[in-house]
Amino acid sequence: MSVEEFSQQWAVDIAVGGSYALPKWFDPQGRPRTFACRTTRVSPHRMMVDVPVVGKIGDLIKPYFRDFGNFEGRIIDTKSGRFLLELEMTDATREAFASKLSWIKEKQKDPSIRDSRTDARIIPASPHSILTLADGSVHKCFVIDMSVSGAAVSAQMQPEIGTPLAVGAVVGRVARLLPDGFAVQFVERPGRGDLDRLVIRSAPLRWVNGADAAPVPRSDAGLAAARI
Repeated sequence: MSVEEFSQQWAVDIAVGGSYALPKWFDPQGRPRTFACRTTRVSPHRMMVDVPVVGKIGDLIKPYFRDFGNFEGRIIDTKSGRFLLELEMTDATREAFASKLSWIKEKQKDPSIRDSRTDARIIPASPHSILTLADGSVHKCFVIDMSVSGAAVSAQMQPEIGTPLAVGAVVGRVARLLPDGFAVQFVERPGRGDLDRLVIRSAPLRWVNGADAAPVPRSDAGLAAARI
């Protein structure tokens, strides 16, 4: 089944964060690399998942989702920044999952639950952005969540603590490592209303200096500040 075909089937549009590992992806210690992910559309048979590293069609993975638990399935189609997962489970488990999907959908309609979550941290509607390092190199990333003080990010690269970089157009430094990514502390706090516009970007922000344009994160002052 393709992504397009799945979009025409019954499913619940629901965003649930989790983590996953891909075959033959390991960290420097030889342990399986873990990445953050988030569902966008889920049925009792399949789920669409936004991810920082897509993987290959046919890969068997075992993702974990905070509101769902552990799963096993195969990637049956991919798009930029996401894959479609065919779930493998017993009939009894599938029936129970269908009931849970309906319950979570109702739970997410509760305004008090939604407000409580966004007061702490913001989960972007579109999680895909870019990282720009001090050498000017640009890497795709997945923004797990963000606030005015920083962002939690998952990416193919694994920067060290203290690495200066920009998440979208916001300069910061790696403050700590997470099981499925790393946390970036911003050098200057953006306004809460500007977070999505500044953090979520598909290409390096460019600024005009006379007739020339250059990527903002290459600014020596900004990245030097992130090293302090």
